[in-house]
Amino acid sequence: MFDENCSYCAEGALVEKFGIKICELPATKLYLFKEQSHKGRCIVASKFHVSEMTELSDEERNAFFADVNHVAKAIHAAFHPDKVNYGAYGDTGHHLHFHLVPKYKDEFEWGGTFAMDPKQLTLSDAEYDEIIKALKEQL
Repeated sequence: MFDENCSYCAEGALVEKFGIKICELPATKLYLFKEQSHKGRCIVASKFHVSEMTELSDEERNAFFADVNHVAKAIHAAFHPDKVNYGAYGDTGHHLHFHLVPKYKDEFEWGGTFAMDPKQLTLSDAEYDEIIKALKEQL
């Protein structure tokens, strides 16, 4: 199913408001979250327009989580966070996706829940490119 009003389905200007597409993985699309208070924060979105993981077959769900795991390993290898937090929301945007949020001790929001969009840190195109390159080297 495709929803033309969904950022992850339509991509383009809708997703560019908050993310930069990095690549496609077997079951997902990977985006760098533009707000980078947590260096390396990404979104892993299903290639299927479903609201809940329960709408996926066992095979599709396993492939989705294999991609989430693959991206988490890449974040750890590229940026060495102390922890990666995982957030699956979608109250208003009904497309299965996970936020992978690297957390660093003694830095922004350590020990608490991460903000959806704290609007603290945006980067230059060159800085985004550097983060994307570091992730791609580990994928």
